[in-house]
Amino acid sequence: MTVAKEPAQLSAGLAGVLETTLGTGVRIENLRALTGGASRTTWAFEAVTAGQRRSLILRTGPPDDVHASMELEARAQAAAAAAGAPVPRILVANNSPAALGNPFLICNEIGGETIVRRIQRQLDGAGAPARRAGLLSQCAQALAAIHRADVGRVQDPSLARQDQLAEWRDRLDAMGDTTATFEWAFRWLKANRPHASEPAPVVLVHGDFRMGNLIIDMTHGPDLAAVLDWELVHVGEAYEDLAWFCVRAWRFGAPARLGAGGLGSIEEFLAAYAEASGTSVDLVDFRWWLVLATLRWGVICRYQAERHLSGQARSVELAAIGRRVCETEWDLLDLLGVPRDDEVAAAAQGTAGQSVSLHGRPTAAELVAAAAEFLESDVRGATTGQVDFHARVAANALRIVERELLDTGESDTRAALAGLGFADEAALAAAIRAEGPQPGEADLTRCLRALVRHRLAVAHPGYDSR
Repeated sequence: MTVAKEPAQLSAGLAGVLETTLGTGVRIENLRALTGGASRTTWAFEAVTAGQRRSLILRTGPPDDVHASMELEARAQAAAAAAGAPVPRILVANNSPAALGNPFLICNEIGGETIVRRIQRQLDGAGAPARRAGLLSQCAQALAAIHRADVGRVQDPSLARQDQLAEWRDRLDAMGDTTATFEWAFRWLKANRPHASEPAPVVLVHGDFRMGNLIIDMTHGPDLAAVLDWELVHVGEAYEDLAWFCVRAWRFGAPARLGAGGLGSIEEFLAAYAEASGTSVDLVDFRWWLVLATLRWGVICRYQAERHLSGQARSVELAAIGRRVCETEWDLLDLLGVPRDDEVAAAAQGTAGQSVSLHGRPTAAELVAAAAEFLESDVRGATTGQVDFHARVAANALRIVERELLDTGESDTRAALAGLGFADEAALAAAIRAEGPQPGEADLTRCLRALVRHRLAVAHPGYDSR
């Protein structure tokens, strides 16, 4: 098992690593961690040598079975750059832990903004539609360039093509947990898989091409300065990247009409990509991939929570992400054309009443609310950066608990399941997956809406009205 080095050791190691690229006498200054997670950490620093100061980025972390190796990332980015995609220039990448305690990659720092809500605020105002359209076109052009990249130049056996539907089925099964809506989506995807007369071309797939992983330079633009986070790079169909960019989560609250990354309509994005790539986009195939992409995000949300629950990486942020599963379920039902019946809304409104507690006042819900208020006001007012962010996440988690404690609608959703002849949702999910005898589709989909709407009322009130 590799062990990450302390900052002082890391600085010394960096100086030694960079001497082969920048020459002798390298001095490392202003080393600071930007992000830190269970898989990889990003650092910013300055390398000073021969009177020249360079702003650089280090990404480091232990190897695993999910993410691409550092050397694979470097080769993929080089291939994409050769095809015209904007990427940081990589100085060195190494899969060996010998120098820095973990595999690593060092590249130039690129100026600009990655936080999407800040980008959205800067895009607002006079001329906003034109600025958004221009940036959307740049995103489409960058993605087309990535897909033009010479896969043979990357030369890595781990780039073998995988069946994405089977992969996400297996990942969900590995957790031993599912939902009825997930099973309904898997069943639809299996029944409606595109069957083109000719296999789709194999291209280099970024794997996580979305707002948040793009550096946007607002100085004279907006301009797309660089595509980041290549740790999920692989080969597959272009539709995978196209659909992922259009998942609702990556709009970051922008209205539905801006379905492509919060910048423009999905139709505009696909048209810009078709023009940039010189290929056509089949809208039926795209819809299939968008359903799969949305389901993929739901499985990832559940997986992130599992990392916390299993003790692999205890984190309030990962725990809270688990409650976002119902958002993806709602989006899946929309994509699959399940009506939003008003009659099931009552099943989700059970937060008005409060039973008398045997433990007196304050009730558990009132205590949770008090703790949330403390985090929202006192803690957030006295902290910045990562602590402030996690205080906001923790407060939101407590608000979810508060709403769940006050919830009186669970009996209604259990009654909906019983009306279909199922004791619980697990039994319904198993029946859907088995493709055995099913209740009438209208009754079943109404029940799915009721289940998900009820979860949303606790986890994210108002999500179902947008």
